[in-house]
Amino acid sequence: MTTQGRVRFLGLYGMVVGGEARADWSRDVSSDLVDVFLLSLVAMLNPTLLAAVTVMLLMPNPKRLMFGYLLGAYMTSITLGLVIVFSLHASSTESTSKHTVSPVEDLVVGVLCLAVAWVLRTGRDQPYQERRRAKKDAKLEARREAGKPTESLPLRMLGKGDPKITFVVGAILTFPGVSYLDALDHIHKLNPGTVATVALVVFFCVMQQLFLELPLLGYLFAPDRTQATIDRFRAWMARSGRTAAVIGAGVIGVWLTARGVITLL
Repeated sequence: MTTQGRVRFLGLYGMVVGGEARADWSRDVSSDLVDVFLLSLVAMLNPTLLAAVTVMLLMPNPKRLMFGYLLGAYMTSITLGLVIVFSLHASSTESTSKHTVSPVEDLVVGVLCLAVAWVLRTGRDQPYQERRRAKKDAKLEARREAGKPTESLPLRMLGKGDPKITFVVGAILTFPGVSYLDALDHIHKLNPGTVATVALVVFFCVMQQLFLELPLLGYLFAPDRTQATIDRFRAWMARSGRTAAVIGAGVIGVWLTARGVITLL
């Protein structure tokens, strides 16, 4: 082979290898972005947030209360999220062992989600739920007879109707949970740059507070229609909340399991 032929061959080889590397990188980026989105949906289904929103909606001036809670939640979640993700960038690098463990983690979490969906779908959790409900009712009755408050401290604070208190409650109740920390790890893996990292963290924080933001916007622009919509949503959740949980857990479980299997192959 002539020198010119070897140069052409090496050039073509470089283009092929480079194209494969770019394709692998693109798949990794898309996978991490999808994970961040799915984890934001999981974080959005927060029982504490739903309870807090319900309490605030029953107060005389829910707009000011929800706005105070939202500011406190943003302050904690965005600040801590940025601190954590930039600390990861500064203190660690990706290792090969971490990439080999990741598919196994996906399979484990995916199977757990599918198991949760199966348990909820078949109603096998009902005996446990009934025992837990009976135990909780007995505890509430004992506290009532003793003259003690039956609601948790955060809900009692929300019930005072002071936006300053809801700000503090929102800041306290929005410390990063498992879903948020997992999403921050995926953002760290992406390493998209400072501006994009900040945007992804803010996106996650906005998504996880969606059940608070939508009623707040609705009360600002269409209060009567918003109240009617919220009442219908509560009724739907009472009727179909279990079905929604089954579908959500099933979708996440199938996605994680399929991704883990494909990555291992």
